[in-house]
Amino acid sequence: MLNLASFSGTKSMKSVNVSFRLPYNTHWGQSLLVCGSEPVLGSWNVKKGLLLKPVHQGDELIWSGSVAVPSGFGCEYSYYVVDDDKNVLRWELGKRRKLLLPEGIQGGEVVEFHDLWQTGSDDLPFRSAFQNVIFNRSWNLNIERPLGTIQNKLEEVDTVLIQFKICCPNIEQGKSVYVIGSHLKLGKWKVQDGLKLSYAGNSIWQGDCVLRKGDLPIKYKYSKYDKAGNFSLETGTNRELNVGSSENQPRYIFLSDGMYRELPWRGAGVAIPMFSVRSESDLGVGEFLDLKLLVDWAVDSGFHLVQLLPINDTSVHGMWWDSYPYSSLSVFALHPLYLKVQALSESIPDDIKQEIEEAKQRLDGKDVDYEATIAIKLSIAKKIFTQEKDLILNSKSFQKFFSENEDWLKPYAAFCFLRDFFETSDRSEWGRFSQYSTNKLEKLVSKDSVHYDIIRFHYYIQFHLHLQLSEAAGYARKKGVVLKGDLPIGVDRNSVDTWVYPSLFRMNTSTGAPPDYFDKNGQNWGFPTYNWEEMSKDNYAWWRARLTQMAKYFTAYRIDHILGFFRIWELPEHAMTGLVGKFRPSIPLSQEELEREGIWDFDRLSRPYIRQELLQDKFGDHWTFIASNFFNEYQKQCYEFREDCDTEKKIASKLKSCAERSLLLESENNTRRDLFDLLQNIVLIRDSEDPRKFYPRFNIEDTSSFKDLDDHSKNVLKRLYYDYYFHRQESLWRQNALKTLPALLNSSDMLACGEDLGLIPSCVHPVMQELGLIGLRIQRMPSEPDLEFGIPSQYSYMTVCAPSCHDCSTLRAWWEEDDERRRRYFKDVVGSDMLPPSQCVPEIAHFIIRQHVESPSMWAIFPLQDLLALKEEYTTRPAAEETINDPTNPKHYWRYRAHVSLESLLKDNTLKAAIKDVVRGSGRSYPVGENEESAATSSEKHQQVANGKEKLPLPTRFTAVSQEEKTLAVH
Repeated sequence: MLNLASFSGTKSMKSVNVSFRLPYNTHWGQSLLVCGSEPVLGSWNVKKGLLLKPVHQGDELIWSGSVAVPSGFGCEYSYYVVDDDKNVLRWELGKRRKLLLPEGIQGGEVVEFHDLWQTGSDDLPFRSAFQNVIFNRSWNLNIERPLGTIQNKLEEVDTVLIQFKICCPNIEQGKSVYVIGSHLKLGKWKVQDGLKLSYAGNSIWQGDCVLRKGDLPIKYKYSKYDKAGNFSLETGTNRELNVGSSENQPRYIFLSDGMYRELPWRGAGVAIPMFSVRSESDLGVGEFLDLKLLVDWAVDSGFHLVQLLPINDTSVHGMWWDSYPYSSLSVFALHPLYLKVQALSESIPDDIKQEIEEAKQRLDGKDVDYEATIAIKLSIAKKIFTQEKDLILNSKSFQKFFSENEDWLKPYAAFCFLRDFFETSDRSEWGRFSQYSTNKLEKLVSKDSVHYDIIRFHYYIQFHLHLQLSEAAGYARKKGVVLKGDLPIGVDRNSVDTWVYPSLFRMNTSTGAPPDYFDKNGQNWGFPTYNWEEMSKDNYAWWRARLTQMAKYFTAYRIDHILGFFRIWELPEHAMTGLVGKFRPSIPLSQEELEREGIWDFDRLSRPYIRQELLQDKFGDHWTFIASNFFNEYQKQCYEFREDCDTEKKIASKLKSCAERSLLLESENNTRRDLFDLLQNIVLIRDSEDPRKFYPRFNIEDTSSFKDLDDHSKNVLKRLYYDYYFHRQESLWRQNALKTLPALLNSSDMLACGEDLGLIPSCVHPVMQELGLIGLRIQRMPSEPDLEFGIPSQYSYMTVCAPSCHDCSTLRAWWEEDDERRRRYFKDVVGSDMLPPSQCVPEIAHFIIRQHVESPSMWAIFPLQDLLALKEEYTTRPAAEETINDPTNPKHYWRYRAHVSLESLLKDNTLKAAIKDVVRGSGRSYPVGENEESAATSSEKHQQVANGKEKLPLPTRFTAVSQEEKTLAVH
């Protein structure tokens, strides 16, 4: 063959043979594939990626494959699990891998990359909660040797260069990472003689050595070591380096050994809504700058985290209903409620200062007065705005804020103006402004408009809220405290977001939850459901923008009702309760499917089943009045609702009219509940968009409609019911979550936790584990169906555990609610046959808090109310008053306010010391205080406990708790 190179004067370049090797056990029909940024690996087109081949090696399945690349080659790459058609079934999480061939590797060489599959949990140390807050000291190391460099050279033929690489995000100051192992060059298992690694940045440590091929295989481990001789060896079995038996042996082996193996990091935190915080300077409600005091108290108490409820603007109705923090007016705007007006200016006139002092006295009540507080704050803010608007709004800092936020800020300000001008957020009453357009927006916010100062006032408020929350967030990061926010699942149907992006929402529907622990009739939150198909067209840009905005202030967040990203409980817009709904998406029962099973009378099954005896049973002597006003008798002794009352909202409206005319013979609430029961007395829900599709009504066996069916129909419908709710949707819901959740997780570097309470499909926890999402465990709501009380010592690591949360009663209130349940808890959990105290005395609170803090869960987070139960002087307030939310009441007033100020708590050294002792004794990490040299890591504390150096505060089981023994746990 003619050698063209000899004519062109060029030399033939030999390629480097790059081989990938990764242990991973797959299921039948699955394969592993590597795809990367360069064409040789598919240019991120998985279909064109490099398919790997499997080889069994002991109990492991090793996948490998190779490509030829030029010297000096570099790219990014990741591994994927695919089916026979190269459709992606699963992918690695975490940051993309980097392949950098070091200089000195010549053409013709064989280079082997040994990798480990990256899980979602492997990526957690790179989230801002750890990287920028908890492990911040570790991430300030100087780079000693960058990635893609090697220190040694190969000079002999039978030698091989091994590069070790390990991720170690949590390392104490003055320590380095070493490799020790069975070979002499690895110290023969002596740490001081091992191979010292160099810091390569981004928490990666690397180092290389040259061995003879005959020295392989070798066993090794990583260790932390300092000059004083202190060391800690990684946990687990020895690692092993082996090479295959092929003739084409590698001369370079690059080991990516994943994470440094040590006892998992564990921390603790406090949870309280922003509005519930009390300080000596606030105006009736907690304010963003009060978070600095809360952070100080958290640090003194050994807490690494402060958790809040949503803090977005909810000013939809202009009344106390707006206290509901999960019904956002805007998912981007902060709530003016949390503004500290004293911080708006350094030169507030004396008359306004006097007004602030008077407001402080007036608003200093037991509970939050939502309407009065927001009105007074905005009134004072407007007066200060009038004094300094031009100075502030022409400043460089405001101009920067405006340019970075104008995409949401301008629509928000325009919406607020229109809401106040028309005195309603219902945009259907806004005339030509009911439909949003960019042209209309620009006219509304124009500098030439007569109302421009009103628009600018909303800019001004959001700017100062941003400054105040940013100051508090920066303070928390500096103190080593994670600030955790809350991502609501829905938005109000009369919100800025539904006005600007109507195509993203299904406005004829409502979201909620099926019957569960909180409410046997389900919940109806009133939010429109999402149009996920439309959202996917721009890769969920609206969601990604939400998370990007949140990440400006928070380093962790809670995903409210994470089940909604698998499927949502969807109700018709005219529903008021949450019972008669369906899951979206879901696979319905088709008419053909039902007919094959011998089910054919669809009107009978999908219309309310109302017989005369049922009316007589519910309404007694008044049944004829109810029948004549609400029903038609379409067949002898068979009734149907009249058209003017055939939905829950119509019934409520008609009842209200009857009550106003004094036509009701019984209470309106009782009559409404009974009529709702009749309306919900169905077996199948007919799809409003396709009448040949049906959904089983939740708890169909509880209905008289079901009970009056023949046995064949009962058996068929019962089987189809369980299939619909517990089997046939699992694959669909898993796929749905794997489309939507990664868009959230990848749009910020915040640590994500998911609220996974309620009716949990079996696909949820595996997906959360795969994505590295942290779940929630509340002891009184165990996920195990056979348990009445959860067992914290058996919780998995990837969880947040807590004795209570904002959606249920506090620890004290729960203890007092049910005598029999309290006895069962005392016997089964506390381990005592004695009669339990009728109140949650400090010893009980201490036991339960310690039980949670000693759990394996990554986080133990306690509502402030439960922590105050540790000291008797803080339990004088009736326990029921400390409950934040009643999920059974859609119009609940969210107004709980702590009865003790942060300043007082900061002075209470006894309580702080008691809490910190429990945290330290459990082996959990705690932030560095001003008088401490360093915080203990979990591994060091566990070692101290094991060696008997750390005495735990109280025994883990009670023998009895009498009134005479009610000494403070804190003593």
